Amino acid sequence: MTSVENWRLVVMQPTATIMDAMAVIDQGALRVALVVDESYRLLGVITDGDIRRALINRIELTESVAKVMCNRPFVAHLADSQEKIFSLMNAKTIEHIPIVNDGGILVGLKTLRELARPATRDNWVVLMAGGLGSRLGPLTKECPKPLLKVGSKPILELILESYIAHGYHRFYLSVNYKKEMIQDHFGDGSDWGVTIRYLEEEGRLGTAGSLALLPETPTEPFFVMNGDLLTRINFNDILQFHQEHQAKATLCVRKMEQTIPYGVVQTDRHQLLAIEEKPVHSYFVNAGIYLLDPVVLNLLSGANSCDMPDLFRLVIEQGHETAAFPFLDYWLDIGQRGDFHQACQDYTEIFQ
Repeated sequence: MTSVENWRLVVMQPTATIMDAMAVIDQGALRVALVVDESYRLLGVITDGDIRRALINRIELTESVAKVMCNRPFVAHLADSQEKIFSLMNAKTIEHIPIVNDGGILVGLKTLRELARPATRDNWVVLMAGGLGSRLGPLTKECPKPLLKVGSKPILELILESYIAHGYHRFYLSVNYKKEMIQDHFGDGSDWGVTIRYLEEEGRLGTAGSLALLPETPTEPFFVMNGDLLTRINFNDILQFHQEHQAKATLCVRKMEQTIPYGVVQTDRHQLLAIEEKPVHSYFVNAGIYLLDPVVLNLLSGANSCDMPDLFRLVIEQGHETAAFPFLDYWLDIGQRGDFHQACQDYTEIFQ
């Protein structure tokens, strides 16, 4: 588990690659990497935002971290009070601040999450919790997938609490299969200090169709998220990204890599041009987390089934601005039994 107390786990040398930085940020929970020299003098800071820009600009991941790091980061000093550090982080709109001594040697790290409670966010959050979970076999015969426990809590409760930790308090749960069990567990949300209402699907409406059941139109962008995801993503970063790009629909995407276990051959008719041994292909996948402007709801028709990719195609066809938000934080879809067991193993290290 990465925490502020063992910040040394996110320290790296300037000879490291962007790929190395991605691994540090991905495996840790601080969402930052700190670059130091052999004497531990701070040289720079890399956040997931820096790597996101590198991915968008197609910078090679084998490049040195020096190409993307901020080499003049804001820092605090050992003698600075918590109030001064908190004020500086708010003024500069930063989430992490390295602590250095008078010689510029890195001695610690403070995070905004550690110093302050999140601001309340009125944006709605719609969690899709109506699926059968048939790929999980007997695990969902008596229990709906969102109530399967990862560690000590149901996966849907972990998702709910993650949003609450970022300041969100208005939730809709879209339910169908064994909906009474989900409603009994979460009730009206008062046990968590939030408001929970339910969208009850009479039939299978897909990953977007139940949005047509919202009793009123939201006034601000709202989140939609699959109810079977384990992640440490920062939802406020998505909201800021969505607003900065003036998007009507934002799709979160996770970078994945796949090694082809054979030598891949290139030919021109009969002529052999090249053989590439076990190449690695990288691509972005749909992470099942979305941010939509209310205008998007006008594209849904009644209680007809609609999946989220189809809704995004409609948004694009209408000429609305869309965006893809690449992120590096921990993410796992527990839709299959192997992934569910992996999530149970990861829980203690990543979330506690």
